[in-house]
Amino acid sequence: MSRRRHQETAATTLGRRVRTLRLARGWSQERLAERADMDRSYLAGIELGARNPSLKALEKLAGAFSVRLAELFSE
Repeated sequence: MSRRRHQETAATTLGRRVRTLRLARGWSQERLAERADMDRSYLAGIELGARNPSLKALEKLAGAFSVRLAELFSE
């Protein structure tokens, strides 16, 4: 697997996990974006695997979900 394909897969996996956590809480993208102090369109890009979020953005998401950062990457 090429490096680029691996990165796309990791971003897609992260996005799917963020969406799963959000939906499990019954939150809209708007609500999660507000809780994580980020733009809703940026969050949508993360969920689609189109964005490569910074560590700071990942920390904001983990904080919004009240989970450890590592839990954003586990199934």
